[in-house]
Amino acid sequence: MSEWFNRTVFLERQWPEAEKWLLVAVLGMEMVMGVVGNCLVLLVKVMQRGQFCCRYWLPFMSLTLSDLGCSLLIISGSLFAMLTGGQRSPWCEVVSLLKFAFITSSIGSIAVLCLQRLIGIPSTGRALFVVIATACLASWVTGIVFGSVPVVYSWIKYDPAEMLCAVFWENSYSDMLVYILCAFSICIFFPFLIIFFCSLLSATGCHASCNSDDEDLSAVTPLLVASYMLCYTPFVVSELILLGRMDLSPAPDWLRTLSSVMSYLDCGLNPLIYCSHQDFREAGLALLWTNRKTSSEPVLTSITKHDV
Repeated sequence: MSEWFNRTVFLERQWPEAEKWLLVAVLGMEMVMGVVGNCLVLLVKVMQRGQFCCRYWLPFMSLTLSDLGCSLLIISGSLFAMLTGGQRSPWCEVVSLLKFAFITSSIGSIAVLCLQRLIGIPSTGRALFVVIATACLASWVTGIVFGSVPVVYSWIKYDPAEMLCAVFWENSYSDMLVYILCAFSICIFFPFLIIFFCSLLSATGCHASCNSDDEDLSAVTPLLVASYMLCYTPFVVSELILLGRMDLSPAPDWLRTLSSVMSYLDCGLNPLIYCSHQDFREAGLALLWTNRKTSSEPVLTSITKHDV
């Protein structure tokens, strides 16, 4: 009975006003960065595709769509939950499912990008296009499948610390252990191994990429990897803490809040990372540039020849 009371108090905990509005401001800034930045990135990739070199465009598109979806649905959901005091069914379950799908699709897209860049084969050719598209789609599907399991078994509750609906365990440690180990092994750990070994081989020069890689948009891949690992470290740590606690108590509140804030930040940082590439930045500026030459500039219209 006391354990149930503690969990009920935990779930109904409210934020102090100062911390609440600080988080609202942070979430609002991250949502604007993510939505505006990724929409512009999509416009540049579609409308200015010939203005910059991008041989591995398919995983880039998958990653951008994942970041945009997270910014539009998950961050806005957390922002609304902070303002209204929670999330209700069925949106509660949808948010939990989509968040895991976006996390999985992001790391899966980066893993495909690292592997494709290591091999040095562009996203051209019918057979290779099908393989790369299948790999990117698989990362989305596995995220949706594993994200739907807690929804089916009613493990989802609103967590004020994470500012969205999350998985809570109240009965079986063995169920929690099996689910987290399977989800992390397939959706997180396997793509992480691909990223790690591909990045290591690329750093040591053991890759088949051509000399134009520095001019290709894929040159920002190490920055994308570093940003993802940095932003999702609190999330991984919080899950490891949960695995180590036999009483099924979650990680500290501050760590769960930090994990949400940092994972949202990654969605807004990726467009800035793309813009660090000169050709992509120039293509974006060319798309946004609307000025025209003024009529005051002298224009040569005719030449008159005078005989002397």
